[in-house]
Amino acid sequence: MFKRALGPRYYAFLTALHRTLLFDWYLEIGCRTGESVALSRSKTVAVDPFFRAELNIIGVKPALHVFQQTSDDFFASGFLAKNDIRLAVSFLDGMHLFEFLLRDFMQTEAASHPQGVVMLHDCAPFTHEMTTRDLTAIRGSWTGDVWKLVPILQKWRPELKLTMLDSRPTGLLCVTNLQPGNRVLQDNYARILAEYMDLDLAGFGVERFFGLFDYVSSREEVERGFPLFRSLALDPSQALEPKLHST
Repeated sequence: MFKRALGPRYYAFLTALHRTLLFDWYLEIGCRTGESVALSRSKTVAVDPFFRAELNIIGVKPALHVFQQTSDDFFASGFLAKNDIRLAVSFLDGMHLFEFLLRDFMQTEAASHPQGVVMLHDCAPFTHEMTTRDLTAIRGSWTGDVWKLVPILQKWRPELKLTMLDSRPTGLLCVTNLQPGNRVLQDNYARILAEYMDLDLAGFGVERFFGLFDYVSSREEVERGFPLFRSLALDPSQALEPKLHST
Protein backbone atom coordinates (compact mmCIF):
# COMPACT_ATOMS: atom_id res chain seq x y z
CA MET A 1 0.00 0.00 0.00
CA PHE A 2 1.37 3.39 -0.99
CA LYS A 3 1.83 5.99 1.74
CA ARG A 4 1.48 9.47 0.31
CA ALA A 5 3.45 12.47 1.44
CA LEU A 6 0.72 14.83 2.64
CA GLY A 7 2.68 17.72 4.14
CA PRO A 8 3.06 21.20 2.59
CA ARG A 9 4.34 21.22 -0.98
CA TYR A 10 8.10 20.96 -1.44
CA TYR A 11 8.22 24.40 -3.06
CA ALA A 12 6.73 25.93 0.11
CA PHE A 13 9.40 24.15 2.13
CA LEU A 14 12.20 25.45 -0.09
CA THR A 15 10.71 28.94 0.05
CA ALA A 16 10.70 28.93 3.84
CA LEU A 17 14.20 27.41 3.99
CA HIS A 18 15.79 30.11 1.85
CA ARG A 19 13.86 32.92 3.53
CA THR A 20 15.04 31.74 6.94
CA LEU A 21 18.61 30.57 6.40
CA LEU A 22 21.61 31.80 4.49
CA PHE A 23 24.38 29.45 3.33
CA ASP A 24 27.82 29.86 1.84
CA TRP A 25 27.21 27.71 -1.26
CA TYR A 26 24.00 26.17 -2.56
CA LEU A 27 23.77 23.77 -5.53
CA GLU A 28 20.67 22.96 -7.54
CA ILE A 29 20.53 20.37 -10.31
CA GLY A 30 17.43 20.29 -12.52
CA CYS A 31 16.45 23.96 -12.44
CA ARG A 32 14.62 24.35 -15.79
CA THR A 33 12.32 27.36 -15.20
CA GLY A 34 14.49 28.65 -12.36
CA GLU A 35 11.57 29.06 -9.95
CA SER A 36 13.19 27.10 -7.13
CA VAL A 37 16.75 28.32 -7.67
CA ALA A 38 15.45 31.90 -7.62
CA LEU A 39 14.53 31.39 -3.95
CA SER A 40 18.14 31.09 -2.82
CA ARG A 41 19.86 34.08 -1.19
CA SER A 42 23.17 32.22 -0.99
CA LYS A 43 26.01 31.90 -3.45
CA THR A 44 24.50 29.46 -5.92
CA VAL A 45 25.43 27.00 -8.65
CA ALA A 46 22.57 26.07 -11.02
CA VAL A 47 22.78 23.20 -13.48
CA ASP A 48 20.30 22.17 -16.17
CA PRO A 49 20.81 21.01 -19.77
CA PHE A 50 17.87 23.08 -21.05
CA PHE A 51 17.05 26.22 -19.07
CA ARG A 52 13.71 27.97 -19.60
CA ALA A 53 14.14 30.72 -17.00
CA GLU A 54 12.17 33.88 -17.72
CA LEU A 55 12.35 35.39 -14.24
CA ASN A 56 15.05 37.09 -12.23
CA ILE A 57 16.96 34.13 -10.84
CA ILE A 58 19.88 36.03 -9.34
CA GLY A 59 17.80 38.18 -7.00
CA VAL A 60 19.91 39.09 -3.97
CA LYS A 61 22.49 36.35 -4.39
CA PRO A 62 26.10 37.52 -4.09
CA ALA A 63 27.01 35.10 -6.91
CA LEU A 64 25.18 32.85 -9.36
CA HIS A 65 26.95 30.41 -11.68
CA VAL A 66 24.66 28.93 -14.34
CA PHE A 67 25.65 25.85 -16.33
CA GLN A 68 23.47 24.80 -19.25
CA GLN A 69 24.78 21.26 -19.50
CA THR A 70 24.16 17.81 -18.09
CA SER A 71 25.13 17.23 -14.50
CA ASP A 72 27.69 14.62 -15.63
CA ASP A 73 29.40 17.22 -17.82
CA PHE A 74 29.22 19.81 -15.07
CA PHE A 75 30.91 17.60 -12.48
CA ALA A 76 33.47 16.43 -15.05
CA SER A 77 34.47 20.07 -15.58
CA GLY A 78 35.87 20.21 -12.06
CA PHE A 79 34.36 23.66 -11.46
CA LEU A 80 33.66 23.08 -7.78
CA ALA A 81 37.13 21.79 -6.93
CA LYS A 82 38.88 24.41 -9.05
CA ASN A 83 37.11 27.13 -7.13
CA ASP A 84 37.53 25.49 -3.72
CA ILE A 85 33.74 25.30 -3.28
CA ARG A 86 32.35 23.22 -0.43
CA LEU A 87 28.59 22.87 -0.72
CA ALA A 88 26.44 23.50 2.34
CA VAL A 89 23.07 22.56 0.89
CA SER A 90 22.12 20.93 -2.40
CA PHE A 91 18.81 20.15 -4.10
CA LEU A 92 18.95 17.35 -6.68
CA ASP A 93 16.00 17.23 -9.06
CA GLY A 94 17.54 16.20 -12.37
CA MET A 95 16.81 13.19 -14.56
CA HIS A 96 14.48 10.84 -12.67
CA LEU A 97 16.35 7.63 -13.44
CA PHE A 98 18.12 6.13 -10.45
CA GLU A 99 21.54 5.80 -12.06
CA PHE A 100 21.54 9.54 -12.84
CA LEU A 101 20.50 10.54 -9.33
CA LEU A 102 23.01 8.12 -7.84
CA ARG A 103 25.81 9.74 -9.83
CA ASP A 104 24.56 13.20 -8.88
CA PHE A 105 24.53 12.24 -5.22
CA MET A 106 28.01 10.72 -5.33
CA GLN A 107 29.49 13.80 -6.97
CA THR A 108 27.57 16.21 -4.76
CA GLU A 109 28.58 14.49 -1.54
CA ALA A 110 32.22 14.54 -2.67
CA ALA A 111 31.97 18.34 -3.01
CA SER A 112 29.99 18.93 0.18
CA HIS A 113 30.89 19.97 3.67
CA PRO A 114 30.60 17.00 6.08
CA GLN A 115 27.88 18.88 7.96
CA GLY A 116 26.02 19.70 4.77
CA VAL A 117 22.64 18.50 3.55
CA VAL A 118 21.80 16.92 0.20
CA MET A 119 18.08 16.94 -0.70
CA LEU A 120 16.84 14.33 -3.17
CA HIS A 121 13.48 15.04 -4.73
CA ASP A 122 10.71 12.61 -5.81
CA CYS A 123 11.89 9.51 -3.93
CA ALA A 124 8.42 8.63 -2.54
CA PRO A 125 6.04 7.84 -5.44
CA PHE A 126 2.33 7.25 -4.89
CA THR A 127 1.48 5.16 -7.97
CA HIS A 128 3.24 2.46 -9.96
CA GLU A 129 2.65 4.38 -13.18
CA MET A 130 4.81 7.33 -12.13
CA THR A 131 7.82 5.05 -11.51
CA THR A 132 8.23 4.03 -15.15
CA ARG A 133 11.64 4.21 -16.79
CA ASP A 134 9.99 4.49 -20.20
CA LEU A 135 10.19 8.18 -21.10
CA THR A 136 7.63 7.70 -23.88
CA ALA A 137 5.03 6.42 -21.40
CA ILE A 138 5.03 9.40 -19.03
CA ARG A 139 1.54 10.71 -18.25
CA GLY A 140 1.24 13.40 -15.58
CA SER A 141 3.49 13.28 -12.53
CA TRP A 142 6.71 11.30 -13.01
CA THR A 143 9.17 10.21 -10.36
CA GLY A 144 10.91 7.57 -12.43
CA ASP A 145 12.73 4.98 -10.36
CA VAL A 146 14.70 7.29 -8.07
CA TRP A 147 12.87 5.62 -5.16
CA LYS A 148 15.72 3.10 -5.41
CA LEU A 149 18.08 5.61 -3.76
CA VAL A 150 16.45 4.83 -0.41
CA PRO A 151 17.34 1.10 -0.30
CA ILE A 152 20.63 1.69 -2.10
CA LEU A 153 21.89 4.25 0.41
CA GLN A 154 20.60 2.22 3.35
CA LYS A 155 22.46 -0.86 2.11
CA TRP A 156 25.69 0.61 0.83
CA ARG A 157 26.04 3.69 3.05
CA PRO A 158 24.34 2.84 6.37
CA GLU A 159 26.26 5.62 8.16
CA LEU A 160 24.32 8.25 6.23
CA LYS A 161 21.26 9.69 7.95
CA LEU A 162 18.17 9.64 5.74
CA THR A 163 15.25 11.88 6.68
CA MET A 164 12.18 11.65 4.45
CA LEU A 165 10.22 14.86 4.81
CA ASP A 166 6.51 14.59 4.03
CA SER A 167 6.67 17.35 1.43
CA ARG A 168 3.97 16.91 -1.20
CA PRO A 169 3.65 15.41 -3.65
CA THR A 170 6.49 12.86 -3.58
CA GLY A 171 8.62 13.51 -0.52
CA LEU A 172 11.94 15.22 0.03
CA LEU A 173 14.77 12.94 1.14
CA CYS A 174 17.37 14.83 3.18
CA VAL A 175 20.74 13.12 3.50
CA THR A 176 23.09 14.17 6.31
CA ASN A 177 26.18 12.83 8.11
CA LEU A 178 28.01 13.14 4.82
CA GLN A 179 31.49 11.72 4.23
CA PRO A 180 32.95 13.56 1.21
CA GLY A 181 35.94 11.20 0.91
CA ASN A 182 33.88 8.00 0.99
CA ARG A 183 34.14 6.04 -2.29
CA VAL A 184 31.95 3.03 -1.53
CA LEU A 185 29.27 4.06 -4.03
CA GLN A 186 31.80 4.94 -6.73
CA ASP A 187 33.72 1.69 -6.29
CA ASN A 188 30.53 -0.40 -6.37
CA TYR A 189 28.58 1.59 -8.95
CA ALA A 190 28.53 -1.22 -11.54
CA ARG A 191 27.36 -3.76 -8.94
CA ILE A 192 24.60 -1.43 -7.77
CA LEU A 193 23.37 -0.87 -11.31
CA ALA A 194 23.37 -4.61 -12.00
CA GLU A 195 21.34 -5.25 -8.85
CA TYR A 196 18.73 -2.53 -9.32
CA MET A 197 18.43 -1.77 -13.04
CA ASP A 198 15.76 -4.37 -13.85
CA LEU A 199 13.98 -4.13 -10.50
CA ASP A 200 10.66 -2.30 -10.38
CA LEU A 201 8.70 -1.18 -7.34
CA ALA A 202 6.20 -4.03 -7.64
CA GLY A 203 9.07 -6.51 -7.62
CA PHE A 204 10.75 -4.81 -4.67
CA GLY A 205 7.46 -4.58 -2.81
CA VAL A 206 5.48 -1.43 -2.08
CA GLU A 207 4.96 -2.26 1.60
CA ARG A 208 8.60 -3.25 1.92
CA PHE A 209 9.67 0.07 0.44
CA PHE A 210 7.45 2.22 2.67
CA GLY A 211 8.61 0.18 5.65
CA LEU A 212 12.14 1.51 5.10
CA PHE A 213 11.30 4.96 6.49
CA ASP A 214 8.80 7.06 8.39
CA TYR A 215 7.74 10.44 7.10
CA VAL A 216 9.02 13.38 9.14
CA SER A 217 6.85 16.47 9.34
CA SER A 218 8.19 19.19 7.05
CA ARG A 219 5.87 21.65 8.81
CA GLU A 220 7.57 20.89 12.13
CA GLU A 221 11.00 21.23 10.51
CA VAL A 222 10.01 24.74 9.42
CA GLU A 223 8.44 25.66 12.77
CA ARG A 224 11.54 24.48 14.68
CA GLY A 225 13.80 26.68 12.57
CA PHE A 226 15.25 23.97 10.29
CA PRO A 227 17.39 21.97 12.74
CA LEU A 228 18.53 19.67 9.90
CA PHE A 229 20.05 22.63 8.08
CA ARG A 230 21.25 24.98 10.83
CA SER A 231 24.78 23.66 11.35
CA LEU A 232 26.16 25.49 8.31
CA ALA A 233 23.85 28.49 8.30
CA LEU A 234 25.60 31.86 8.09
CA ASP A 235 24.92 34.88 10.23
CA PRO A 236 21.95 36.73 8.69
CA SER A 237 24.01 39.93 8.69
CA GLN A 238 26.10 38.43 5.87
CA ALA A 239 23.15 38.53 3.47
CA LEU A 240 23.66 40.71 0.44
CA GLU A 241 21.36 43.73 0.13
CA PRO A 242 21.78 45.08 -3.41
CA LYS A 243 21.16 48.79 -3.81
CA LEU A 244 20.56 50.74 -6.94
CA HIS A 245 23.15 53.50 -7.33
CA SER A 246 22.51 56.42 -9.65
CA THR A 247 25.40 57.52 -11.89
